Amino acid sequence: MASASAAGACSREEASAVAAAPTGALPVFAAAAPCAFSPGGRRLVALSGPDGRLRVWETGSSRLHHEYVPSAHLSAACTCLAWAPPGAGGGGRPSPSKEGPQRKKRKSEAAEAGEQLDLLAIGTAVGSILLYSTIRGELQSKLSGHGRKVNCVRWHQDSGCLYSCSDDKHIVEWNTQTCKVKCKWKGDNSSVSSLCISPDGKMLLSAGRSIKLWDLETKEVYRHFTGHATAVSTLMFVTVRPPNENQPFDGITGLYFLSGAVHDRLLNVWQVRSDRKERNAVMSFMATDEPIHIDLTMSESKEEPVKLAVVCRDGQLHLFEQVLNGSCKKPLTSKCTIQVATSGEGSDATPKPIPILAAAFCSDKESLLLMYGNSLQPVIERVPVNTTESHMCLVRDIQKTLMLKTEMAVTKVKTPIINSEVKTLMPGLPGHSAAIKPSFRGEKMETKRKSTAAGREESIEDRLGAMDIDVMKMKQSTGGLPQTDNFAVLLVQGLESSDPEILNKVLQTKKEAIIKKTVARMPVYSVIPLLHELTKRLQGHPYSASQMVRWLKAVLTIHASYLSTLPDLVPQLGMLYQLMESRVKTLQKLSRLHGKLYLIVTQVAALEQTQDVPDVNQTAKLVYEEESSEEGSDDEMAGENDSDENWDEEDEKEESDENNERDELSGDEQEMAIEKEINGESDLDPENESEEE
Repeated sequence: MASASAAGACSREEASAVAAAPTGALPVFAAAAPCAFSPGGRRLVALSGPDGRLRVWETGSSRLHHEYVPSAHLSAACTCLAWAPPGAGGGGRPSPSKEGPQRKKRKSEAAEAGEQLDLLAIGTAVGSILLYSTIRGELQSKLSGHGRKVNCVRWHQDSGCLYSCSDDKHIVEWNTQTCKVKCKWKGDNSSVSSLCISPDGKMLLSAGRSIKLWDLETKEVYRHFTGHATAVSTLMFVTVRPPNENQPFDGITGLYFLSGAVHDRLLNVWQVRSDRKERNAVMSFMATDEPIHIDLTMSESKEEPVKLAVVCRDGQLHLFEQVLNGSCKKPLTSKCTIQVATSGEGSDATPKPIPILAAAFCSDKESLLLMYGNSLQPVIERVPVNTTESHMCLVRDIQKTLMLKTEMAVTKVKTPIINSEVKTLMPGLPGHSAAIKPSFRGEKMETKRKSTAAGREESIEDRLGAMDIDVMKMKQSTGGLPQTDNFAVLLVQGLESSDPEILNKVLQTKKEAIIKKTVARMPVYSVIPLLHELTKRLQGHPYSASQMVRWLKAVLTIHASYLSTLPDLVPQLGMLYQLMESRVKTLQKLSRLHGKLYLIVTQVAALEQTQDVPDVNQTAKLVYEEESSEEGSDDEMAGENDSDENWDEEDEKEESDENNERDELSGDEQEMAIEKEINGESDLDPENESEEE
């Protein structure tokens, strides 16, 4: 085991370069592999790699202790691990293949079996549970009782029974001696994701859509806890005794337990109360990313703080220390953050972060076991806990460490020394080095190959030229981004290999046309993995979430016909539904707040505009005053009198007009008579006219 003082800590510049890097530049590591430290002295750690193999490592020397390859490791991957408590297995029942009388064990074998940890429970994706014996190095038994993937397995510390939960909505209690189901009951309406047994062994916590506390004797629900929007992935009891030691203790009331959910940075702490008012968590711890491995030291008294080690998906380790004596509304931040990074020397001057896979407290509670690097070949190191420093960056040359281990492992393989005239046509068997040439110490290796009989040997560029391949075009094409027709291929490769670099390059595209073409050209079997990846990224930074919405819209619109034909579409997209519901709940409140803020902003802007306008003359051009009803009646009377006078005046005017007309007519007649006399004409009287006739 490498010591903590073997390499120095990061300088301030390097630590700031690693810790204060932008979110987009930080590497997003793949999902954590199932991992479990052995109880007690933490002497062993079991880790299931991406290849489906189970490897048991020694924490003291980082040496591989056991390697087990299940027969169905490719089709039935390991989903969860759990060590049996000391003495619970006791070697377990005999192997079914060994019948007849057994020989008596020696004292040394019995002592070794008593000291070593024996059984390791392995949950698989097909619903079976394997019991592996680390002492014998072989599979001991197989438990079959679940119809779907096993999500969690837990051992009972006293009875030695095994409890498991699955996607088939059931919880099973197993008898490991007979390998049969002891009890099976329905745990939730959806899949049950996590389990935890109380310190006294009488209660069981289960997590599905909500957290339930079961009475193991009656198999009835004792309490309900709700507060997570996604599936709960972690359940752990934090305290052994309640804070108030004056009241009588029934084994469960007053205890605290911890819960963590998928794609959730918050770890909630709950308290089991007697008044059945567990509506909200009493406090919460906030990390930088989704927790993938959690370990803690349980508090045995009121004054003893709880120490929590949380390994996040971004490869960082956060240390929390808190005394549980009440509730706290504000999320608590970590006391110390630990990172592992390369030195940044040599060809690459910038330090690169090394992911921390898991961490566990040692028996003294003052030091940590860190497991970092690659899950196939991890490095295990013991580091002292120092919460006075807010940030620690450990500089480790992981490549050099792995090279030393590889050289030590292959020293037994002898490599033949051949003559320089021998020409190697093809490499040898995998795992063996190529033949080397004799050389003296201190002599530098030649960079160019020595010429053969024809002079100089052809270079790779000459060979590519002979194959009519334009090398310059290849060099130019490698620098830029891939074209639209290659995005679909890259996306499928990134989903199958879970490569975050490929996925980041493809999913960071902002052009709608490229997104639609890429989604339309990808095969249908990659639609569901793409939706799962988008669901994970929607929980991240708001900028990244807004970018993922474009991809989600394109997938749902283009592949709607394929999604509607899936029989298990609801459980496949259940997490996405829950995420959308949790986001939509706050939409109404945000809309109201937006409306109020918009109204205030517009009023302030209008007020500023009115202040800028010059003063206008406010004198009224017309004023109308309405008088009382009595004054109105007097006005009406005066109006009537005025109207009568007006009528008299009009009559007088009419009479004067008639007289004037008459005078004018008489004047005209006189003029006519004078004219007739002058002309010798006269009007004959009617009597004269009649006489003449």
